[in-house]
Amino acid sequence: MVSEPLKAAVIGASGRLGRLIMAELIRRPDFELVAGVVRHDSIMLGADLGELAGGPLTGQETSVSMIDAADAADVVIDVSSPQASVALARQLVERGGPPLVCGVTGLDADQQAVLSEAAKAGPVFYARNFSLGAAVMAWLTAEAARYLPAEQFDLEIVETHHRRKADAPSGTALNVGEAAARTRGLTLDRHAIFERPRTGGTRPVGDIGFSAIRGGAAVGEHSALFLGAFEEVEVRHRANDRFIFARGAVEAARWTTGREAGLYGMEDMLGLPRA
Repeated sequence: MVSEPLKAAVIGASGRLGRLIMAELIRRPDFELVAGVVRHDSIMLGADLGELAGGPLTGQETSVSMIDAADAADVVIDVSSPQASVALARQLVERGGPPLVCGVTGLDADQQAVLSEAAKAGPVFYARNFSLGAAVMAWLTAEAARYLPAEQFDLEIVETHHRRKADAPSGTALNVGEAAARTRGLTLDRHAIFERPRTGGTRPVGDIGFSAIRGGAAVGEHSALFLGAFEEVEVRHRANDRFIFARGAVEAARWTTGREAGLYGMEDMLGLPRA
């Protein structure tokens, strides 16, 4: 017996990732795209979802109501903004679902706490990067940090993105840094270096440095550099096509649907050991 397609709604449908996710949902027979939500002032309000995704017309148009979209869906994929994501999470708690897959970057501690609270009521999948390779890269970096002591190996995280990326360092870079800090028994809040003085600065032992490069149309590249006095180790991931993020988001939606309440991530979906 063939199961019914999973009904999915996309919040942030007019963004580049939102469009790619909709295109992937339309392409796959195991999903049905039922809603695409944009901002009330978006020039894409009322646009056909298929056309927005770069394909044939579907007869469905973008809307502004996250509530209506959630009511129509079995799972919601959110790639909008921190403010919209928090509002959506609270609404889903009040309405008792459906499951939420969130890929919004730039969430502060309070906003992440809202997602954690929502996960007590239903399944929430949160990933700063939906790439399978990026998730493995973060895990490999954490493992390297476990065996390369901070007293001997300084850690620098370097990332490159296109000129229009709004946050720096990227959410993926922060995720890599957090994973490495955990295995070294540190907290990133206390040991991250985002800026350095032009002169007179020395590097404290254990601190993790971040460098963000912005320019051109770079999809995304992350490197974790373990720099010792006599040897160096590098863990690196490069995204060559944004399609990988859309595919990962849709796979996360499939994986999350039907799960018990809880906060999940790429490590859970891939079965990677937690640090």
